[in-house]
Amino acid sequence: MRLYRTPGIFDPHETQRSHALAGRQLAGFRRRAGALIVDFLILAVFWIPFRVGSDYFIHQKLHLNEEIYKSSTGKTEVKFEFERTMELAWTVFLILYFGLSFRVTNGYTVGKRLMRIRVLSLTHEQMGIWQSIERALGYAASALEGGLGFFQYFLNANHQCAHDRLAETIAVRSAP
Repeated sequence: MRLYRTPGIFDPHETQRSHALAGRQLAGFRRRAGALIVDFLILAVFWIPFRVGSDYFIHQKLHLNEEIYKSSTGKTEVKFEFERTMELAWTVFLILYFGLSFRVTNGYTVGKRLMRIRVLSLTHEQMGIWQSIERALGYAASALEGGLGFFQYFLNANHQCAHDRLAETIAVRSAP
């Protein structure tokens, strides 16, 4: 049983922009996975020193331990939770990297450029800032439930993962 009409060819269904993209060669799953791995390796190169430096600065230089302030009555206390702060920083880091990359380069990240992939908007010629951030946030949706959102690539007629459908984008092969 085939779940899609023509393998690897975009099939428009909604907007005029979608019709303008008809026939574009879609990016394969291996290329897309490779691009994501490259992007996360690049993120690790910047994140790990930031994480280690933040840990050293906050705990060794500022001496901010878990308890920052406790009132004399013991009813009020302020705690600094380093791990929660780092989780928030990681989220912001991912959104900035992917969101700004898609917006500034109109559909590329370093990994996508290396793997000759480009993300195209189904609604506009250029990816807007909100659509870029929406796609960046969509990676979290794809990662939920054990990464099943990424494997929707195989179920969708236009090989769109959860983050593609959320942001109304497709990933196509770009010219070498």
